[in-house]
Amino acid sequence: MEKEKSQAELLKDKLFSDKKNAYLVMDDKEIDEVYDFCEGYKDFLTKAKIEREFVTETIARARKMGFSEFDKNRKYAPGDKFYVLNRGKAVILAVMGSRPLDDGIRLTAAHIDSPRLDLKQHPLYEDREIAFFKTHYYGGIKKYQWSTVPMSLHGVVIRADGSSVEVNIGEDEGDPQFCVCDLLIHLADEQMKRPANKIITGEELNILVGSRPFKDDKASELVKLNILNILNEKYNIIEDDFISAELEAVPAYKAVDIGFDRSLIGGYGQDDKVCAYTQLEAVLETENPAYTCVSVFADKEEIGSMGNTGLESSYLKYFIMRLAEAHGYRGIDVISATQALSADVNAAFDPTFPEPIEYRNGAKLNYGVAVTKYTGARGKSGTSDASAEFMGKVRKLFDEANVQWQTGELGKVDAGGGGTVAMYLANLDIDVIDVGVPVLSMHSPFEVTSKIDTFMAYKAFKCFFAEN
Repeated sequence: MEKEKSQAELLKDKLFSDKKNAYLVMDDKEIDEVYDFCEGYKDFLTKAKIEREFVTETIARARKMGFSEFDKNRKYAPGDKFYVLNRGKAVILAVMGSRPLDDGIRLTAAHIDSPRLDLKQHPLYEDREIAFFKTHYYGGIKKYQWSTVPMSLHGVVIRADGSSVEVNIGEDEGDPQFCVCDLLIHLADEQMKRPANKIITGEELNILVGSRPFKDDKASELVKLNILNILNEKYNIIEDDFISAELEAVPAYKAVDIGFDRSLIGGYGQDDKVCAYTQLEAVLETENPAYTCVSVFADKEEIGSMGNTGLESSYLKYFIMRLAEAHGYRGIDVISATQALSADVNAAFDPTFPEPIEYRNGAKLNYGVAVTKYTGARGKSGTSDASAEFMGKVRKLFDEANVQWQTGELGKVDAGGGGTVAMYLANLDIDVIDVGVPVLSMHSPFEVTSKIDTFMAYKAFKCFFAEN
């Protein structure tokens, strides 16, 4: 017979937090749904490694689902779907709601840029009969992690005549790949005396691109010449065309299952494509919502959201204002009534490196999507710090939709920290809170997430859009 609970045990059941590993509370049918959902995510993560590719894939999928290009002069009917492209590197998807716009918008915002190695404007050089590309790393990285990693090259080149060519080398079977070299351990005594942040320096992140000389004894820099000749034959570009190019070197890894139980996903760029993909799936599936639903896929978050494709610029604000004006509303009223989820990742607790995260308030793998009231560093510097009222609303919404969720902060108080786009949305007078997936090995060439947490992010964004 089951033992009768004491008064203290009954009180604990009533009063204590009961968050558990989601595998212990979900049934097998929903877990199968989780695993099936993540197959699509892995495929997308492998295809769309840079922001331009993510935008291209997103618009292609959106158009198949009935989205058309935004017309600022059109008055949209409930259920209409439209998108705004921003310079090929950011995009907004929207579904018109039945409620008046001055009731506010339900907004989600994720970023689609990730740490990487960008080519400099004069990247190609030859040194002692070996050819390299000079790079400038993008975003916060541990530089030593990016050596001896197989890499692919993605981006666009604008030629002198204004024509463009897209570049994607190293992803297809049989493609050549590239890498940054490192010093063999046998000769690395001096290198290993360097502090960790200088074991590989920024100017040593040179990508190996070739060693075969052009067959001609009369010219110099024959390896560089041979590389340029190959590029000219394939892409019709010359050396000066690098000046007007955006070329990004990223890990050539495909997204894969991790673990004997296949419960985890490993791959490059999951910060923040894991949140971008899940919000994409949610908005694509939104039909006839009460509130107008908007998903923003932003660039430049990893370097502070600067620039005209980052969320510190005005392109989101201008879009809402134009939409409002076409429907007879003041943009300021629509924006001020809007509520948002900043769809960005959090750091997952790693038992191998427990010190920087206070476990009680850290995000954990398999406990669901993480709701992060504030990010920032040390004294909450660089965060919007969501209100108790909005935190309470989101908590209630997720509970009613049976979303497995948890709270988390980005490390111990004095351990460091980081930021998201939430502060830029808050600056527009929008209620906003961070909701995203915990990540292991964040900002490394190979990040790890939980399948359950990924699916619960999708489920969270979907119920947010479905609010009445």
